[in-house]
Amino acid sequence: MDYSPLQSARYAYAPKLPAILRGPVNQAAPIKCGIAEPTVDRDRLKAMFPRSYGMPEIRIGKGDNPQAKRLMRVGVILSGGPAPGGHNVIAGLFDGLKAGNAESELYGFRGGPGGLVDDKHMDITAELVDRYRNTGGFDLIGSGRTKIESPEQFEKALATAKRRALDAVVVVGGDDSNTNAALLAEYFAASGEKIAVLGVPKTIDGDLKNEAIETSFGFDTATKLYSELIGNIERDAASGRKYWHFVKLMGRSASHIALECALQCRPNVALISEEVEAGGMGLGEVVGTIVASVKQRADAGENFGVVLVPEGLIEFVPEMKVLIGEINEILAKGEAAFKSLASFVDHKAFVLERLSAPSARLYESLPRGIQEQLLWDRDPHGNVQVSRIETEKLLAEMVKARLAELAKEGAFKGKFDFQTHFFGYEGRCAFPSNFDADYCYSLGYTAFLLAASGLSGYIASVKRLSSPAAEWEAGGVPLVSMMNIERRHGEDRPVIRKALVDLSGAPFREFAARRSAWALSSDYRVPGGMQYFGPSELTDRPTATLLLERAEPGKRG
Repeated sequence: MDYSPLQSARYAYAPKLPAILRGPVNQAAPIKCGIAEPTVDRDRLKAMFPRSYGMPEIRIGKGDNPQAKRLMRVGVILSGGPAPGGHNVIAGLFDGLKAGNAESELYGFRGGPGGLVDDKHMDITAELVDRYRNTGGFDLIGSGRTKIESPEQFEKALATAKRRALDAVVVVGGDDSNTNAALLAEYFAASGEKIAVLGVPKTIDGDLKNEAIETSFGFDTATKLYSELIGNIERDAASGRKYWHFVKLMGRSASHIALECALQCRPNVALISEEVEAGGMGLGEVVGTIVASVKQRADAGENFGVVLVPEGLIEFVPEMKVLIGEINEILAKGEAAFKSLASFVDHKAFVLERLSAPSARLYESLPRGIQEQLLWDRDPHGNVQVSRIETEKLLAEMVKARLAELAKEGAFKGKFDFQTHFFGYEGRCAFPSNFDADYCYSLGYTAFLLAASGLSGYIASVKRLSSPAAEWEAGGVPLVSMMNIERRHGEDRPVIRKALVDLSGAPFREFAARRSAWALSSDYRVPGGMQYFGPSELTDRPTATLLLERAEPGKRG
């Protein structure tokens, strides 16, 4: 293979581990902490998960753990969209297994959860793992978005696990994938099988987190890469001095990426979806916020700037959220009839006659392109695919139209032209940062110890992440404790709760305190490229979000 110099160098990187995971595996044992329960919907979740509900949180500490030396067969699945570091989860899981027993085996199920259902497996060997250490992507075994939800799928998944004599299945994924892991764990337990099912927290969106899961892997790398690109655009904006750049960033259900990038780059405007929803801001008010900044800068002779737009913003604008919710319900209930129609005109008429009057008026007021995008095929969970809705162009065009009106009234004398960008897929398979390389390797190693201890229905957890890796704490959290009941495909279903931006949290408060100054400033912060070699303050620094959320005296940041 003709590897790049960086690719070759990264293979040699030795990920850092928490101190507890550095010794013999049979001297690291699970310690039961307090019972972990969900904060809402307890009775309904207890009825749905009678065998998985009410389990204790686990911390890995010093202790005798002879089970860690037993011969094991484990299957691993990469589920959902890629996130930097996934290969290191597999490497950590593999190395843990081999440290316990050299005869243990790791199988990869190809193409996501569907690989378990259809028994599309491959042996993961030392040679194979070594070719993927510290690299981005999910291409070692591939990924997929198949959900295991029908009785037949559950039966086939169990049959595969038994046929391969598996002791455990590890699902690497986001909130929906780990919800699937919880359902699979409950099904295996109900079937009387002692096959553990464990999860690993993955998503660049950063919305799979809580007190026990401080961040999902991939968020660190993706936001560092996006911040580099935004910093470059800010410098270009200040150089050319003629464009407003509207940058849409991944994060359909939460604005963690946009907030982190704002903290890193200090753009003139950064929209936070959760704030828009909490303030009951309509689409016109959102546009007005940007217009005010454009006008203010134009008055100072600065006819350029940068606006950050979260991918999922359109679903947080109250009237748009109602409209999208109604369309989701209409398409879920009338899917066959809707798909039988041939043209957009017919599709539009089908939806309009079923919308409430306010939603119909709003839908009619949108540009045709946005109308079409709102009716495109839903994702596997029945939701609109917001990444395909060009919210950044919608806002830019609406700002342009509003400024034209103000110019006619003599209230705007500046110039306005724009460029639009969408940074999403660029960040999902990047070389993982040192933080993500270390974190993912630790998560994989932790998943091995949980599996070896016969624990099922848990998600691997590594905490104290704002500290040096040696001080990190490994453990596990019951998946059911992270769940609530949500409406999906027109039905109430158990799902892991997404963590939205906390408007009272330290990261947002830091942003809110400084954005007024950033609005006028053209002295942008340019983070530059990701650093893999050099002083730890450059190479190992976590995100601003994590440092602010977990600020402790004496810790780096």
